[in-house]
Amino acid sequence: MSVSGLSPPRPLGSVSGFLQVASLLSLVLLLLKAAQLYLRRQWLLKAFQEFPCPPSPWLYGHSRESGRTQELSQRLAQVWGGVCLAPGSKGWGRIVWTDQPSAPILSPGKGLLVLQGPKWFQHLKLLTPDFHYDVLKPFVALFADSTHARGHPDKWEEKACEDKSFDIFCDVGHVALDMLMKSSERPSLSRLCRDSSYYHAVCELTLLTQQRIESFQYHNDFIYWLTSHGRRFLRACQVAHDHTDQVIREWKAALQDEKEQENIRNRHLDFLDTLLRARAENLSDTDLQSKVNTFLLAGQHTTTGGMSWLLYHLALNPEHQQRCREEIRSILRDRSSITWDQLGEFLSTIVHQGVTAIGPPVPSLCRELSKPITFPGGCSLPAGLCILSLSSSWRLWDPRDQSDEGQQHFFKYLFLSLAVCRNCVRQHFAMAGLKLSIALILLLFKVTPDPTSTLVFLLQIILKPKHGVHLHLKKPTPPCPDQSYSFS
Repeated sequence: MSVSGLSPPRPLGSVSGFLQVASLLSLVLLLLKAAQLYLRRQWLLKAFQEFPCPPSPWLYGHSRESGRTQELSQRLAQVWGGVCLAPGSKGWGRIVWTDQPSAPILSPGKGLLVLQGPKWFQHLKLLTPDFHYDVLKPFVALFADSTHARGHPDKWEEKACEDKSFDIFCDVGHVALDMLMKSSERPSLSRLCRDSSYYHAVCELTLLTQQRIESFQYHNDFIYWLTSHGRRFLRACQVAHDHTDQVIREWKAALQDEKEQENIRNRHLDFLDTLLRARAENLSDTDLQSKVNTFLLAGQHTTTGGMSWLLYHLALNPEHQQRCREEIRSILRDRSSITWDQLGEFLSTIVHQGVTAIGPPVPSLCRELSKPITFPGGCSLPAGLCILSLSSSWRLWDPRDQSDEGQQHFFKYLFLSLAVCRNCVRQHFAMAGLKLSIALILLLFKVTPDPTSTLVFLLQIILKPKHGVHLHLKKPTPPCPDQSYSFS
């Protein structure tokens, strides 16, 4: 009886068969995805055939144009994954009036900005009372103190004497962040304000999010988290979340201390106190973290952008700058302080127009059409399109066209409003801080543009300067009285 020695199993055939099946399935999935993209592109082309549009290459559409932010505000563009509509006539502006957000790439955060449905309404109802006029009155002096401590007058006095331009964007950013921190009167937030790692993580997140929006290959979550770009995003998220988690833990511990509870009862309840006392509202730790991150990140960025662009445009228009300065002086007269009740009397028009129209901190918000819409000219768009409005041309958006003659309303200046009932709950907080800071700056300094510096915009969720906002500072003419101005 003979036994062969060549009898071990040979699994190569089964492995080869598995690889063939896997390759075939991958090819089928790839073809299905390509067909899906092709059909969607044909649907987009058909939907937009009645609208003026520059030529669109078959492979990448207008995705390469997305970085040219200043030109996009005047054009209609198609981008893979959706259509961006930059209004070219007044009638087109009606498409943006919807209250449902479309921002999956902004996740994994679940702040008030991207929530919807009953949970959004529940959180809105919880937070809105914290930004009522009466609640905000004690913050006025803190806003002025932040402007003095973080931005000027000492540092900017030196810059004015040097007669050299400098970038104001960073200083204004510190002022905005300090306002948010001081409004909570907690040492943990003051440390967070001074911690550069948190600030850099926030800047990294806005940059990476915008790059992901503009890059088709990053739109799929599974692919994105495998790339170095996605890992950078997760690391920056972790840094920001670690900071806010530490702050929340300290707040919770402070609430267990009887002495701290007595301090809370003796002062106003702020936004953060309300969040920590919201257990009855089914607010989880994740919800807490999302709200705090939204308050700090979005609040600091939007206020920084609003103040910077407003100062820049006032520098370009010295006659309007002087009118604002005279308006502030006329309200002050011989006093050295402005009360909350006087706050609404000055700078309202220039701030609203400057912040919401000329230089909006957040120039673009995406909305998805829930139903077809037809414009006055006969052009129509189907449901399912994502709409993005960027235009800020006064020729298209005359304030007189937005309301009846003589009607005074904040929304007459929101030419590009995509918020509707999703109104910013902290707009009064932000506007108060912005007006106070601008008033102090105009009282002490005259701002003029730097002719050697060209302002280049970058769209990173918010509108940011690529090379900074460079301005000259001078003493106003006639000079302000030699006294210390404050707000109470």
